Amino acid sequence: MQERPSIRQLEYFVALSETLNFRKAAERCFVSQPALSAQIQKLEAILGVRLFERDARRVLPTAVGVEIAAKAREVLERCDRLGDVAQHFGDPLAGRLRLGVIPTVAPYVLPRVLPGVRSRFPKLELLIREDRTSNLLQELAAGRLDVLLLALDVDLGDMTTQLLFEEAFVFAAPTSHRLARRKRIAQDELEGERVLLLEEGHCLRDSALEVCRRGRAREVEEFRATSLGTLVQMVASGIGVTLLPEMAVSVEARAGEIAVVPFAPPPPVRQIGLAWRPTSGLSAGFRALGEYLETLL
Repeated sequence: MQERPSIRQLEYFVALSETLNFRKAAERCFVSQPALSAQIQKLEAILGVRLFERDARRVLPTAVGVEIAAKAREVLERCDRLGDVAQHFGDPLAGRLRLGVIPTVAPYVLPRVLPGVRSRFPKLELLIREDRTSNLLQELAAGRLDVLLLALDVDLGDMTTQLLFEEAFVFAAPTSHRLARRKRIAQDELEGERVLLLEEGHCLRDSALEVCRRGRAREVEEFRATSLGTLVQMVASGIGVTLLPEMAVSVEARAGEIAVVPFAPPPPVRQIGLAWRPTSGLSAGFRALGEYLETLL
């Protein structure tokens, strides 16, 4: 009987066909690059065809590789549905769970909740990917992630959501700024301020832009940061001001290089929660996970 490709080999193959990069494909599959490369070679041997053209600079799928990748995706989607059904009727919070988290939440929330989650759900194998909202939604829709932890204030399509908490934004400025010593500020006091924001693709940017619009502030368009840590450093250097989610203050502003001032009630807020496919068979488990996370946050 001819040897059949394994599910793992198909997962690696699809990841490489979509990223066209061995390192990125290995990261997506949570394996080492040599392990992924070895399985791709074995898959080619089993099928008797060359799936990729490789050289020192790039990886390209062959014509047959493109066709087989489409079929492999169908196989994986069917396998995922089988797994969902089995887990739904067993323990929905046992086994592997692929969680996507946005960068403006991951470093501030995960250290607080992961120890408790591991203790409460000892059979759960949590695989975590940090990325921007748009990328995580694509991965979720494609079945490569199971559930997301992110801001709910953006268009999430038809995804099912569960609110965990609301988080206020705070005003961050150089210590010499005219508003630095205030106990609270109103949003309209942002008028004319030069505001530093994250680059395109971060949902936090969209929320901050809305606050800037209401306060008639203007963005420093020649500079956009990739992280909140970078934003804080640029604020400290005097280039402009910014808005930080409250949870980030104890981490990013702990050195005292900037002034942090709360907004007067009602402050601008963002909503943080879980999102998953409405067709997922693990909805009950996700809701249970969300309820437990609420007790930790």
